[in-house]
Amino acid sequence: MPKTKRFQKISLTQTKKKGLGGKQQLVEDIRSCVEKYSHLYLFSVQNMRSNKLKSIRNEWKDSRFFLGKNRVIAIALGRSKESECRENLHEISKRLKGQCGIVFTDKTKEEVTKYFEKHIESDYARSGNNATETVILQPGPLEQFPFNMEPYLRQLGLPTSLQRGVVTLLKEHTVCKEGNVLTPEEARLLVMITVFPLIFNIINKGHLNVP
Repeated sequence: MPKTKRFQKISLTQTKKKGLGGKQQLVEDIRSCVEKYSHLYLFSVQNMRSNKLKSIRNEWKDSRFFLGKNRVIAIALGRSKESECRENLHEISKRLKGQCGIVFTDKTKEEVTKYFEKHIESDYARSGNNATETVILQPGPLEQFPFNMEPYLRQLGLPTSLQRGVVTLLKEHTVCKEGNVLTPEEARLLVMITVFPLIFNIINKGHLNVP
């Protein structure tokens, strides 16, 4: 089995002094988990939601998640063979890009894989997220909206008018296009028409035994 490498004192002096203590503590916490747990997983998060992640942490109270500070996590694990605190951990550091994190656990590979594959949840879209599908509204009455909302719908970009007291869409309208970043107006419209083009998903990107 891989041997634990002697921990080296690391320096975070290139970072701002403010918050330096917290980053140093994070490094120590991660290295403590290397000693404590038998498995380390790298995961990415699509359309991050803090409440969803909190729920997962509650379900996995016997494990430890680290998310959102890729550079500090990489320093803790080691960014090269010479600096890694356990054999092959620098390979995980190389893959810390974007919205991703690591989880230390004693759960089996089968348990973790099954959970990650099934953990997909729909949620309301928010401004700044990427639309996961194209949403097009067809012309005609929008009977779900009361007449007094028609001016507000026009403010959000819908080509509407009141026809005999009924809010009516005058022509086909594309609310959002797949892959595009949602504007505040598009996000509000998607909520109002009860469309959920946002999927919260956790993807397992790598696994390493750390006994």
